[in-house]
Amino acid sequence: MWKLKIAEGGGSRGGAWLTTTNNHVGRQHWEFDGEAGTAEELAQVELMRTEFKKNRFRFKQSSDLLMRMQLTKENPRGPIARAVKVKETEEITEEATITTLRRAISFYSTIQSGDGHWPAESAGPLFFLPPLVLALYITGAINAVLSPEHRKEIIRYIYNHQNEDGGWGIHIEGHSTIFGSVLSYITLRLLGESLEDGDDMAVDRGRKWILDHGGAVGVPSWGKFLLTVLGVYEWDGCNPTPPELWLLPYFSPIHPGKMSCYSRSAYRPMSYVYGKRFVGPITGLIQSLRREIYIEPYPEINWNKARNTCAKEDLYYPHPLMQDMLSGFLHHFAEPLLKRWPFSKLREKALGIAIENVHYEDENSRYLCIGCLEKVLSLLACWIEDPNSEAYKRHLARIPDYFWVAEDGLKMQSFGSQMWDAAFAIQAILSANLSEDYGPTLKKAHSFVKASQVCENPSGDYRKMYRHTSKGAWTFSMQDQGWQVSDCTAEGMKTAVLLSQMPQELVGEKIETGRLYDAVNVILSLQSDSGGFPAWEPKRAYRWIEKLNPTELFEDALIERDYVECTSSAIQGLQIFKKFHPEHRRKEIETCIARAKQYIENIQESDGSWSGSWGICYTYGTWFAVEGLVACGLNYHNSPSLQKACKFLLSKQLCDGGWGESYLSSSNKVYTNIEGNRSNLVQTSWALLSLINAGQGEIDPLAIHRGMRLLINSQMEDGDFPQQEITGVFMKNCTLNYSSYRNIFPIWALGEYRRRLLQT
Repeated sequence: MWKLKIAEGGGSRGGAWLTTTNNHVGRQHWEFDGEAGTAEELAQVELMRTEFKKNRFRFKQSSDLLMRMQLTKENPRGPIARAVKVKETEEITEEATITTLRRAISFYSTIQSGDGHWPAESAGPLFFLPPLVLALYITGAINAVLSPEHRKEIIRYIYNHQNEDGGWGIHIEGHSTIFGSVLSYITLRLLGESLEDGDDMAVDRGRKWILDHGGAVGVPSWGKFLLTVLGVYEWDGCNPTPPELWLLPYFSPIHPGKMSCYSRSAYRPMSYVYGKRFVGPITGLIQSLRREIYIEPYPEINWNKARNTCAKEDLYYPHPLMQDMLSGFLHHFAEPLLKRWPFSKLREKALGIAIENVHYEDENSRYLCIGCLEKVLSLLACWIEDPNSEAYKRHLARIPDYFWVAEDGLKMQSFGSQMWDAAFAIQAILSANLSEDYGPTLKKAHSFVKASQVCENPSGDYRKMYRHTSKGAWTFSMQDQGWQVSDCTAEGMKTAVLLSQMPQELVGEKIETGRLYDAVNVILSLQSDSGGFPAWEPKRAYRWIEKLNPTELFEDALIERDYVECTSSAIQGLQIFKKFHPEHRRKEIETCIARAKQYIENIQESDGSWSGSWGICYTYGTWFAVEGLVACGLNYHNSPSLQKACKFLLSKQLCDGGWGESYLSSSNKVYTNIEGNRSNLVQTSWALLSLINAGQGEIDPLAIHRGMRLLINSQMEDGDFPQQEITGVFMKNCTLNYSSYRNIFPIWALGEYRRRLLQT
């Protein structure tokens, strides 16, 4: 039986190679224990899996049931009140709201981990897992890292998320694509599945879909790179990713040090592997795959033509002509020249700089890296440099940090949202005005927040390595990973300040004031000239650089930009800090807040909404924007922006009182309802929080009452809320699940409703 391990550094697979800055607080990984589980528990797990499989085309997102089953057993609670149901003709009473809140917080407390965070899945993209399997196959570590149980669960996951047409998307709710289909198909084959395997000939149907849509020649650039390294594509079919760019002077507008941290962290190892022209061993299976995924014989493929070929099913961000011309020049002229002496010396030097940067990032993130794809690429680069290196062994030891097991199988996370979820969960619970009843929950969460703050800057001359100040920051996940994030820092500081005002016997010892000062330093250092805030680092590149985005799959992938979410969080965090520490950097903070407020008002859409970038688009962005403006003292009566925001949200309310926004809103950049006009409880909560805080309840509370009725009536018997459509997104075109949101935001909305509308 699979068991979730919390804040543990051991384990049977490479624990000796792990390092930590805070005794592994926040770490979560799954291990299989063949002796664990009663017969009843094992039967329950199989039932969960069977039910998911049976309904997989209607409900594509897992409900994180294995984690819930384990933690509710480890944290038993007493009897709970029956679920409240409010009829259409009934008013919502404070008693009904309190009962629903108590049931919700009580359940959510049972799935809190011992170190204070709330474990949760942060997955959804189907292209996260295949690169790891490919890399392990290439390095010969596939059997050492992936046990038979790992393989079984990975295969289950891929089969469970195959679309009805036989293909796979780039994420679990998406239409079939060549990228998703080719990577999923190859992963199955590398794990030992044959064309006859799978229910309803699933492998064969996957291959048929690929061939019916032009074969693997049309895979986007990331796929071309991965397939080439595996040996089923050719470097001549890839546009160059030359390491020589690291040799450019930093003032050059296209220096890779000016890329966004995600792009830079991917480009470093990619450029190293490309510069080496590395190809894995050509085994019998690789030769067979060359025959299986193309519609023409492999030796006859026109690889030069293939460089800029992308299947129409995958093409979201087409290459501009300028990019194709630059790639053609590099491919036909620069690359042949760099292979010859004396120019080959440049390549040798560039490769040294690239791998030096890889090692720096690895060491400063404790080999977690900034995300799953970047980690796999760095792992591969370290192995190519030295298959017996300590760096490679440390990379292998951190692979379990990225795995997540649920009823649909084993998946790979982007990383984890431990700190992000905890900060929101604390605020949600505090909003209910029931803190004294949940002191142990808040105390553990407070401990986690304090243990998760980054205490040091990256090592050495970190600015030379293109890193930014991180001392005092909070990460998206946990301290070991080390990457500062503006909104995570602001939300972390906000929760730390709020909890510091509460009795220590209830929530524990408050954070040291100096650590709050450090957090303020990080936040202030990140503000852009526009007044807005980027996510990880100050903006370094011109906007036009995005025209060189080679991914085809994503937008806003190459450079850092400002986000309404980060800007709003910065405002809220600084305002709360200023309230309790009014003299520290006061003038700078007030100027920062004023500029940030102006930025939010300036980027409001004509329909009254804001476009979010990390949650499904307009509902998420509008909630953040409203929270930021309200923190500046604005309300419905004195802010045209908030009036327009309320009008926008009211225009999107559905017949059942809720809101439901499809992920297509983000990719198509226009508000789109979920298919069938279904409501989503998380998005409903965002909309309700916006309306409540903007002051719509003082004008006409009917829409708020209707939405709250839906939340109350949707609560499950155990106090949980149902998992519905995915609510996270990144780079416009790919989704990401935050499974804790289904608990956090209904609690938060109900709490604000009780305080603002029922207690006034």
